[in-house]
Amino acid sequence: MIAVLQRVRNADVKVDGKTVGEIGRGLLIFVGVKKEDGPPQAAALAQKVATLRIFNDAAGKMNLSAVDVQANLLVVSQFTLCADTNRGRRPSFDPAAPPEAAQKLYEQFVLELRKTGLRVETGVFRAHMEVSLVNDGPVTFLCDNF
Repeated sequence: MIAVLQRVRNADVKVDGKTVGEIGRGLLIFVGVKKEDGPPQAAALAQKVATLRIFNDAAGKMNLSAVDVQANLLVVSQFTLCADTNRGRRPSFDPAAPPEAAQKLYEQFVLELRKTGLRVETGVFRAHMEVSLVNDGPVTFLCDNF
């Protein structure tokens, strides 16, 4: 699995003009599922996201995790993260998991995050979504190889 984490002041996701997920201070998380991924990857990625120390402490150092600051999380599926762009000018989406398998692992990832006690909002799997955010920093991390 692969995730892009963006520390945000606020973020929302809309489908057909209606807000389906909205958060204040926290993380906007774009998640892609690869063919070789399974439940262990979903659990490991969720643990990493919840505990990665990317929020500032009182001294201004990135020393606190989402759990530490009780951050809000907005999780949006994004299969394009799995694209292979190494050859030619057209991305290959062959590395991405089929939609049915990807949805199960995406949902497990969200469930694992919710087990941490954090508030987790989501987009709509396989929908065309409009995502808005105010990046805080900007602070953006790529978590892959899970």
